[in-house]
Amino acid sequence: MQPKLSLLTDELIARILDEAYQLLLKPGIKVQNPEARELLESAGAQVDQETMVARIPGQLVHTALESVPRQFQLFDYEGNARVVYGGDAIHFDPGSSGISVLIPETLEHKTAETPDLIRILKVAETLPQYDAQSTSVVCHDVPKDLHDLYRLYLVMLFSRKPIVTGAFTNETVHQMIDMLSIFAGGRENLKEKPRAIFDVCPSPPLIWSNFGAGNLIALARAGVPAEIVSMPLAGAAAPVTLLGAVTQHAAECLSGITIHQLAQPGSPIVWGGAPAIFDMRKGGTPMGAVETAMIDSSYAQVGKSLGLPTHAYLGATDSKLVDMQAGMESAMGALVGALSGINMISGAGMLDFLICQSPEKLVIDAESIAMARRMVEGMKIHTDTLATGFYEGVNFKGGDFLKQKITLQLFQMEQHMPSVVIDRDSMRGWREAGSMDTFTRAKIRVKEILASYKRPEIDPDKERDLHDYVLGLAKESGLETLPLLDEKNPLPDA
Repeated sequence: MQPKLSLLTDELIARILDEAYQLLLKPGIKVQNPEARELLESAGAQVDQETMVARIPGQLVHTALESVPRQFQLFDYEGNARVVYGGDAIHFDPGSSGISVLIPETLEHKTAETPDLIRILKVAETLPQYDAQSTSVVCHDVPKDLHDLYRLYLVMLFSRKPIVTGAFTNETVHQMIDMLSIFAGGRENLKEKPRAIFDVCPSPPLIWSNFGAGNLIALARAGVPAEIVSMPLAGAAAPVTLLGAVTQHAAECLSGITIHQLAQPGSPIVWGGAPAIFDMRKGGTPMGAVETAMIDSSYAQVGKSLGLPTHAYLGATDSKLVDMQAGMESAMGALVGALSGINMISGAGMLDFLICQSPEKLVIDAESIAMARRMVEGMKIHTDTLATGFYEGVNFKGGDFLKQKITLQLFQMEQHMPSVVIDRDSMRGWREAGSMDTFTRAKIRVKEILASYKRPEIDPDKERDLHDYVLGLAKESGLETLPLLDEKNPLPDA
């Protein structure tokens, strides 16, 4: 039996969707992209071109929902299916779009640059708990108009895994699709076996910006999966109640799906988000709050009721350090996401309201993810009897069960065995090992991973084509050479 977390009744889900449909008509959705407004109007929506508000009828949404794939896959560099979006499949990837990294020696936050992203990529590539990579930080040593595509470039060079990414403009989304097509062997091959999914964000409340809606249209027509990341901020940019935020989330997702499917019916799209409550004391957006996790779990339940693939931002923390708060908030988020059956759970490694990334936290979060996965596996029946069969020959001695062959056969199936990052030693053993705390052990693990990492073998012609393509874009932005990537693994002609 797979345990599941359900916070909503069927009746509540029906009410949420009913009110979401009402919001699509009144006040409607502000759609700032002219092509998206034209698609909606041509399909029967009432559009005020002056105010850019579209009133979207329910039948139009129902038609869009009918054409959305209920399941699709992401593929790795070699073309192997690695991630399933749909059903109760559960996957994890590092959080994305951070602007800083934690320096483990000084515990300061510094602006992220190329070497920082490479370090994160190497750690995430090595840890099996991460099913996909993400474009986890923005590198500030390249011009701003290269920020989104350059980080994808680095992921493609340093990883074989599927990728969760996102474009920042309507121009770069096409360029990033071109980059992925180089490795895929063309756009048709990329459509057949997509390696990446693109996050696309509406602006709360109830707004699809020019570039957000434009990204939806571009991705739909390219057949590249899109992941709606709706971000209702309960109490500020959304109703203060958790159910109100979930309802706004539903309206934003339904409108986005409609635009997307009008552009190309049958293109893959995901019901996702990164909501939060608004902290009334500090004015922040606490991603580690239990109420934030409750919104995530609830909107995922709504999406699942429609048969849609799901995504959420969980497993992050608002702490500035990899400390007790970070562990508590991140582990709770990972567990809530897993028990909710969310298909892709983003956020691992992130500190400070999704601003900062930490490879050391990635290592620790991997342990939380492994524990969450074990919880989702639930209670298993391995033997004909539950317990009575184990007692044959037992002489009321504490260690009798250790001698049984079945104990050796089954303990690894029943017990998750954590890495050395988690301390389960005696006090004496802990002291003999150096009396280290979890963060110190994580720092050592990161150093081991970096020392043993080897860049994946990539077709040299495709690598050169990718390099030339990105360098050409860089030169258009005034950058004559790309930043140094890896002294041991330089790019061709770099």
